[in-house]
Amino acid sequence: MKESTKAQHEVDKANFAAAKAESKAQFAEAKAMSKPETRKAIEQAKRDEQIAAANQRAAEAQARIDAAKGKKN
Repeated sequence: MKESTKAQHEVDKANFAAAKAESKAQFAEAKAMSKPETRKAIEQAKRDEQIAAANQRAAEAQARIDAAKGKKN
């Protein structure tokens, strides 16, 4: 029983440390978002990612269209 309690204590300590680190990270991110240049850069990166994903979907759709036309001919 004593070993189990010690092991659980170690798990609890690790979980607490992880929660504390996550909290600090969220605070740092929120603080960084208050700076206009940082916020603009993050938003631009998100837009670039969305554009890339949309272009990929369009290319895949075009490939399907070409394949379907090729089968009909």
